[in-house]
Amino acid sequence: MNEEIKFLLDATKESMDAAITHLERAFMKIRAGKASPAMLSSVKVDYYGSPTPLAQVANINTPDGRTISVQPWEKNMLQEIEKAIMNANLGFNPMNNGDFIIINVPPLTEERRRDLAKQAKAEAEDAKVSVRTARQDANKEIRDLDASEDLQKNAEVDIQNLTDTYTKKIDAFLVVKEAEIMKV
Repeated sequence: MNEEIKFLLDATKESMDAAITHLERAFMKIRAGKASPAMLSSVKVDYYGSPTPLAQVANINTPDGRTISVQPWEKNMLQEIEKAIMNANLGFNPMNNGDFIIINVPPLTEERRRDLAKQAKAEAEDAKVSVRTARQDANKEIRDLDASEDLQKNAEVDIQNLTDTYTKKIDAFLVVKEAEIMKV
């Protein structure tokens, strides 16, 4: 196989791997009934004038399946952290007890579960679009290469097989996530 084509296939595979990695991160943020520190991954705290991820200014734990506790490394950050969690619009009501912040994660309603399942489907569809875009880019680059027609056709078939494989992976992740979301 032509070295350029092999390099192109590797680059396409990396791009598709990145889509899967992004999907996994997006799925971590979609809550599925039980509390997880990842739920607060998007929260930014005003730490002495600069927005800082919550995990860099506090310990985040889940003592049980319905509770998240946030223990700041500096006591004077309690109010800022509480405010940041409220402003993140995650639907949580943080309680400050003077030492740390406790967040009770309410059980999901059936309607909220359906909304989260739709959100998961949208994330999966975005990942599929990324995979298809990687395929299109690779096919375009293959046509621009100075290789024989047979090599180009074989490379396009290989890229289509890669695309099919990654699309099936995305579908499998979605099935697992939907089952997790819908489980009461």
